[in-house]
Amino acid sequence: MSRSYVPVGYRPALNLYDTQRAIATIKKLFADALCATLNLSRVSAPLFLESSTGLNDDLNGVERFVDFDIRDTGAHAQVVHSLAKWKRQALYDYDFRVGKGLYADMNAIRRDEELDNLHSIYVDQWDWEKVITPQQRNTDYLKGVVEGIVNAICATEMYLHAIYPSLNSRPHLDSQVTFITTQELEDLYPDKTPKERENAFLREHHTVFLMEIGGKLRSGAPHDGRAPDYDDWKLNGDILFWNETLQQAFEVSSMGIRVDAESMARQLTLSGHEERRALPFHQGVLNGVLPASIGGGIGQSRLCMLLLGTAHIGEVQASVWDEETRRLYREAGLHLL
Repeated sequence: MSRSYVPVGYRPALNLYDTQRAIATIKKLFADALCATLNLSRVSAPLFLESSTGLNDDLNGVERFVDFDIRDTGAHAQVVHSLAKWKRQALYDYDFRVGKGLYADMNAIRRDEELDNLHSIYVDQWDWEKVITPQQRNTDYLKGVVEGIVNAICATEMYLHAIYPSLNSRPHLDSQVTFITTQELEDLYPDKTPKERENAFLREHHTVFLMEIGGKLRSGAPHDGRAPDYDDWKLNGDILFWNETLQQAFEVSSMGIRVDAESMARQLTLSGHEERRALPFHQGVLNGVLPASIGGGIGQSRLCMLLLGTAHIGEVQASVWDEETRRLYREAGLHLL
């Protein structure tokens, strides 16, 4: 059964041709705004990584990689899930200094993703990482970076609406960020699921940074899964907007200040992944070789969905969908790429 749906009365604001033009505009405008805001430079990114490096993102720890052997080298490779750990290694390899960072156009395949209006097996992100000082590993610095990213998104929306006036019929994004921790959210809505809590809170506070994701809450379960070896679970979060088209909370970015030796050791123990300590990347963190950093991923198709008001990620991204979803949208006179 398809998990996708067509909202009642939904019609796209732009035709198919203008949608493609608008996607290119968003990707150019936002990348420039992000670089200016965070002092980033673009670098080339890998599509796959050798399994032995420990650099691939294992997401919630249960998703399967798309993997293959390389005939000429004998190595085993995995298509990336994200570049969360690779970017920090790249900061060290390229000798980035404090206050400067990198971004890359990341393309991934997540074969176990549950397909619906928001999710595809193909993932495209602006993956970014920036060198910070150990003293900047604090909540105030994190909040400042979040506000900068939200302002860059809202500035992109403003320019986009000037180019495509038909988008002005849709509500503008709120640039005022409300900050709340996952425990505070659970305390507000103890009888709701994590997703229901997000929806309830975002209906009232339209732009939110939901902090401290990964560790167990007082209920005994985490709000959501987060790998133990890149974000510090006490200094991370998700940027969420209220999606008027879908009438729900809508994640655009997962980000955070990265683990230091102490937080990595603690999180590896809590998650039962002590064996990772021996991997090259983890040794680099535990021995203080890799720089302190902050980073995240910002969904390219997700941002296009939000700014264009589309109902399905397949309207802004070419991927593979189940036949029932294709039929549903075809019968509604809508086009999935």
